Amino acid sequence: MNNLRVTDPTFGDSIESAFRRFLAPVTFDADMPELQMKIDVSEKENAYEVKADLPGVKKEDISIRIDGNVVQIDAEMKRDKETRGNGNKVLRSERYLGSISRSFSLAQDVDEAKSQARYADGVLTLELPKKSTTTAKKLQIQ
Repeated sequence: MNNLRVTDPTFGDSIESAFRRFLAPVTFDADMPELQMKIDVSEKENAYEVKADLPGVKKEDISIRIDGNVVQIDAEMKRDKETRGNGNKVLRSERYLGSISRSFSLAQDVDEAKSQARYADGVLTLELPKKSTTTAKKLQIQ
């Protein structure tokens, strides 16, 4: 494991300062937070609007499923193979790679046929029209 620290190359450091740097907390890979999908959901009269932050994800790696009033967004982050020549090597990589999923339910069913999705600048925007509610039908007793 490589620990990168900013240090002053001069030897003019006090012992106190060097001791503080030595005891500074070190983060391990297990301490790194996973990619989290932040979402905003707003409701209009006839539709819901969802905005999801998905930075670094390609449009073709996003999947959206709608089942009644439940919406699920899945995304896959992929890294291109990185090759460094001339003796260069990667000292530390903190970018998250893998998949992320988020599902949530809305107060009313969504009309899947009229739903739309747009993705630009790392933000996924969903327009989810509400399914028209059918009025209750009164049955005649025979």
